[in-house]
Amino acid sequence: MLRATLARLRSRGRLRAHGRVRIGRGVRFHLGAGAVVTLEDGARIGAGTRFHVHGQARIGAGATLGERCVIAAHERVEVGSGARLDDEVVLIDFDHGIAEVERPVRLQSLVTAPIVIGDDAVLAAGATVLRGVVVGRGAHARPRSVVTRDVAPGATVGGVPARPV
Repeated sequence: MLRATLARLRSRGRLRAHGRVRIGRGVRFHLGAGAVVTLEDGARIGAGTRFHVHGQARIGAGATLGERCVIAAHERVEVGSGARLDDEVVLIDFDHGIAEVERPVRLQSLVTAPIVIGDDAVLAAGATVLRGVVVGRGAHARPRSVVTRDVAPGATVGGVPARPV
């Protein structure tokens, strides 16, 4: 509870924690101008997790993020109520543009699309979810899978790229 209070104070109102939120040791919030992170009641953030937010990130009520997760949100990342993200899960809602072949990638604009993780979904250890993906309610992603397309509610996916199992 103390770590949540300190994080709120340091963020100058950009971190909004509703109810009892548990934040582990070493959690880092890197918030850009206008960024907002919302942690709902009962959310638990594991030790060493990092938030790199320039848009919006919301962690739903009772959701659990394991240790060393990374949430990178230039537009929007939502984790539903009761969802479970195991250790080292990565959610990235942007890519670098590659349309201009003569221009270096680092100088091209970012391409963004929101990520939505449904209620009660489970992302196993080391899973990565890329921009524009919706993981349905109660869906499962197996360990180390890279989710590049939407996952239907209740479905299980695995592999690189993730496919239905």
